[in-house]
Amino acid sequence: MADLPDASTCYELLARMALIRRFEEEAGRQYQRARAGGFLHLAIGEEATIVGVSSAMREEDYLIGTYRTHGHAIARGTDPKRVMAELFGRVDGTSGGRGGSMHIFDAEHRFMGGYGIVGGNLPIAAGLALASEYRSEDSVTVCMFGDGASNAGNFGETMNLAALWSLPVLFLVENNLYGMGTALERHSAQTDLSKKAEGYGIAGQRIDGMDVLAVREAVAEGVRLAREERRPTMLEAFTYRYRGHSAADPEVYREREEVEEWRQKDPIESFARRCVEEGVLGEREVAEVRGKAEQTVLAAVEFADASPEPPLDTLYENLYVVEHSGGWYAVDERSPEPHRGEHEDRMPAAARELAEAGAAYAGQSDTRRADPAATGNTDEDAEPEVAAEREDGGGATGEAAD
Repeated sequence: MADLPDASTCYELLARMALIRRFEEEAGRQYQRARAGGFLHLAIGEEATIVGVSSAMREEDYLIGTYRTHGHAIARGTDPKRVMAELFGRVDGTSGGRGGSMHIFDAEHRFMGGYGIVGGNLPIAAGLALASEYRSEDSVTVCMFGDGASNAGNFGETMNLAALWSLPVLFLVENNLYGMGTALERHSAQTDLSKKAEGYGIAGQRIDGMDVLAVREAVAEGVRLAREERRPTMLEAFTYRYRGHSAADPEVYREREEVEEWRQKDPIESFARRCVEEGVLGEREVAEVRGKAEQTVLAAVEFADASPEPPLDTLYENLYVVEHSGGWYAVDERSPEPHRGEHEDRMPAAARELAEAGAAYAGQSDTRRADPAATGNTDEDAEPEVAAEREDGGGATGEAAD
């Protein structure tokens, strides 16, 4: 167990965890009131992993996460007001109200976003680290992802490039034991996720993700290796989410007893209790931390509620359409003259005639085609070859059919 740091650092670590916990609780409450839209993934229970990581990083370092990242942005310094406004879909949100819960982004604080695609942030993290190399910067990229993402194909591709190019990046698996609703042992043949990058030359280590100091210590060393030795590493942090995968999760895949067992390891309560027991912080400071978190979160809700929604005439802003391309997106072969499927208004005359004829035929509801399965083909309707074959006794007719 790592020694407690000075009182100021302990206070800050506790304050950040308490703020994230209270923010997530309120976000869930606002979602139930239909004030926050879209999907909502809460990180209640995972605060020690989030804060332990961010507290070991420099301002110039990059952090990238997945879709459970309200707390990650706050830990990096993003104003909780802007995060809450993004959940509300308002213009003062981190992405102008257009991203929602899964797409928090704050380039100013070098939080490079949450991503709805499982494992989609992995190759982006490699790109950020490569950019630091190109620009000869001293910055390090920390990439946090879930246990389920370690099974994605781009996990191996990213690990390979990171090792091959000696990129300044630290990978951290937030292993909360479930990939959505699937237990770890059911979705990963190798359950020691810290070993999953060893085959690519990236060393791994398991840490207690419920202990903010253990995470802070391990991440500090991983960041140092990336910054000073250009050596990528991977950490597996055992943590646990007390709420469902998303706000719509019925949680039928785990027992209440399991959740309660993990609640006994609550990262905030455990750290606060230790700080008080060892005399680094007093009960007054702990109560003060909780009070400030409450005030900050309520102010964030008030701010988000007062922020206007994006005007409707901005609906199509920041959308990109390829207008000139040498390739065809679709091919229409309904006539002897194939043409670009996306240019239906400019189809050749022959294709238009066939399309109109087909539409006209489809509209003839009083004309029914005989069902061959029920009536069989008559000699008049059959092809000449088939009719001749029948006259000669060929085919599946007569005694052979009986």
